[in-house]
Amino acid sequence: MPFSETIFVVDGNCEKSTMRNRRFLECTFVLVLVTVIILQWIRYKNLQEEWLSEQRSTIIQRLDENARQTKLISEDMRAAIKSIETQKRMLLQMQGKEYYRNKPTIYAITPTFARFVQKAELTRLAQTFVHIPTFHWILVEDSTNKTNLVTNLLMGSGLAFTHLAIPTPPNYKLGRNDPNWKKPRGVEQRNAGLKWLRENLTPDDEGIVFFADDDNTYSIKLFEEMEKIKHVGVWPVGLVGGLMVEKPICDEATRKVVGFNSAWKSDRPFPIDMAGFAFKLKLLFQHKDAWFSFEIQSGYQESEILRHITTRDQLEPLADCCKKVYVWHTRTEPPKLSAEQLLTKKGKKSNEGIEV
Repeated sequence: MPFSETIFVVDGNCEKSTMRNRRFLECTFVLVLVTVIILQWIRYKNLQEEWLSEQRSTIIQRLDENARQTKLISEDMRAAIKSIETQKRMLLQMQGKEYYRNKPTIYAITPTFARFVQKAELTRLAQTFVHIPTFHWILVEDSTNKTNLVTNLLMGSGLAFTHLAIPTPPNYKLGRNDPNWKKPRGVEQRNAGLKWLRENLTPDDEGIVFFADDDNTYSIKLFEEMEKIKHVGVWPVGLVGGLMVEKPICDEATRKVVGFNSAWKSDRPFPIDMAGFAFKLKLLFQHKDAWFSFEIQSGYQESEILRHITTRDQLEPLADCCKKVYVWHTRTEPPKLSAEQLLTKKGKKSNEGIEV
């Protein structure tokens, strides 16, 4: 019995020792396994970062190369386009010289006077006229001297021009509160333009004379119509004489002017607006008494010049037999400058040093 107890005790101790060793081995295995996994994960991340870095470098190199190639292509394309444009421009110039050789030059006489909206009005006109290839602008200021404002505008317009200045006689100037129709306007200036044409051109020059007041709006199509003129051409004018349109009445069958729809002084010899007609330059040389006059009643300036150079039955209706409107009497509204007046009283200006 004592011997048996001793054996049992020894066996129990061995079993406990074996279990501890097994647990130790299991823990060691787990620790080793976790360590290996962590090391492998770190190695994977390092390899991934190296791969991403190589890819980024490769992509950047490819982008740089593509950009360089694109730049070279763009430069080649720009050079090619520039060459094509140059050749096209030369071709157009060659064609243009031939195309415009037989086209008449349109001489537009514009009287103008100093006012707040003058530059705005003239800018609108200039930016239409610059699209007319055979055009000469005769701009005549109602002034003793040419002003810097008009000179600068003309110099920057890109137009062929003649700049004149002649003042209206004091006794024919409108007073501050006079209505526009009370006295004839632009007479001296239009006559100065006619005088310049007679002194600087000849009867052999191909040209059209047109009176382009600076308070109108003009379509480019109007000047295309003028090229058809053989004697005196006429057409409708919009927003004038109290009507939506004032126009010659055209007979579709004969293509002749048979009357006029005009509400204001319809008994005039030629009840037409200044912007509603143009004529061949040679008529100025054939009719040397064709001038505007201060000595006629209001509203008869158009009739005064036309009666010297044509008759009603000689008028040529243009603009689709006077069914199309290509010019409007828009007249810019005078600006309200009450705040500016208050500044002026204080000795200040909003436009100090600025040309408006």
